[in-house]
Amino acid sequence: MWNKRDENGTARPQPEPVATPRAMVTTPAPAVGSTRATAVIGASMQMKGEIHTREELVVDGEVEGLLESLSSITIGPNGKVKANIKAREVAIFGSVKGNIEVSEKIAIREKGSLVGDIKTAGISIDDGAYFKGSIDIVRPEPAPRARATVVSEAS
Repeated sequence: MWNKRDENGTARPQPEPVATPRAMVTTPAPAVGSTRATAVIGASMQMKGEIHTREELVVDGEVEGLLESLSSITIGPNGKVKANIKAREVAIFGSVKGNIEVSEKIAIREKGSLVGDIKTAGISIDDGAYFKGSIDIVRPEPAPRARATVVSEAS
């Protein structure tokens, strides 16, 4: 790694890169030039209230209240959430206390913990994960069929 030098010519140590929970998420990384954004609540952050977002959300700090995303929510290994969660997909590596409603799939990973009820179309619970609550599996609504219309021509 290159070191930057200050005015006196002495090398300044550069901080080492830190791995984020995003690297642990099983979804593929966005393509180069993609406009998919990620919001991050860092390990040193504590938040209370409602969080609503359209983008992917990674929580590695402490959150109390409500989390809602039109995309996915990842609770990192340092994440401690006391909130109800509503999203398209959820991955839990940390701790969650609250009810979760997911339109596609929820995954509770090896050291993840969830105390609360789940309403989802799909679920995955790894060995070593902790879950206490109920699960309501919902079937996705079928896409509406297009109706064929007959047009008659008058002579």
